Amino acid sequence: MTGNLVATFSRRTLLLASCSLSGVPERGYAQALAMIHIILLGDSVFDNAAYVDRNPDVVRQLGQMLPQGRKATLLARDGAVISEIGSQLRGLPSDATHLVISVGGNDALRESGVLESSALSVADALEIGDGFGRAYGSMLTEVSRVGLPTAVCTIYEPRFPEAPRRKLAATALTLLNDKITRQTFARGLTLIDLRLICNEDADFANPIEPSARGGAKIAQAISKFAGGATPRSSAFTDQ
Repeated sequence: MTGNLVATFSRRTLLLASCSLSGVPERGYAQALAMIHIILLGDSVFDNAAYVDRNPDVVRQLGQMLPQGRKATLLARDGAVISEIGSQLRGLPSDATHLVISVGGNDALRESGVLESSALSVADALEIGDGFGRAYGSMLTEVSRVGLPTAVCTIYEPRFPEAPRRKLAATALTLLNDKITRQTFARGLTLIDLRLICNEDADFANPIEPSARGGAKIAQAISKFAGGATPRSSAFTDQ
């Protein structure tokens, strides 16, 4: 929290000084403060252009929703895992004001049968969950050092066509999403719960990628977060 306050204070101080030295009226200062640049980090939940045909992807839909003077940049990459967020951060633009992260689904898919097998013992499941939680926590610690307001997305539930497989995946992801939720709130960050936002089959282009409709719902939640209409530690849903 201190890092965010310092970053915000620094930006305001520099903007005010700049406006004062250049003779820009207070209105210009207010407009400068209104500038927002949202950075999307993570995987194909955001980098979903390949799955929506000619429809707009998440970053384009978000850009269309934002008021004039505000923008969004996609640094997320299809197939990315938790350990790759650090490299995405290295491409952070100097004028970034907000970060939004959606990652972890590919890590879950890479775990040995965590979304497929009903034969995992409780001990196996807990070990996988603990490893995931440690990796996610380390990633969020690195992100928090940037000192920008940050929202973190849970992993939505895959829309596998087979009901038993879908139920098994949703149950397995409960353990991983608990790790995401705890790590997010422990750092005073905002939670965007994609399980509640992408809650219909039409929100998916395939079992694990958001459709244009689902992307629009995700973009709307991100827009609300960046608009500052809710407290910092909040859980966004589609309700």
